[in-house]
Amino acid sequence: MSHPPSHQRGELPSKPGALPGPSGKCLRHLNQVQLAGRWNISPRTLERWRWIGEGPAYLKIGGRVVYRLEDVERYEAEHLRGETTDTAAMGARGSADR
Repeated sequence: MSHPPSHQRGELPSKPGALPGPSGKCLRHLNQVQLAGRWNISPRTLERWRWIGEGPAYLKIGGRVVYRLEDVERYEAEHLRGETTDTAAMGARGSADR
């Protein structure tokens, strides 16, 4: 006996990195407000970062900006620090500030 697809049984599809959204569907994209909430920053900061070419990659679809969850997680991993101070970076910045 075959079973109906998981979405017809009310189960969430198992996709790596997907988060359940408010409707129960897997959330694969975050809008600016959702990402700002995730990082506890202002949505305007994300706007500024896009303007100056900083921050994670984003898509602009029909005038809406969305961030793919995989790009957000990659950006987070690339900015992960093991220590509270990065002495090499601080040393380079410190000498440039003088």
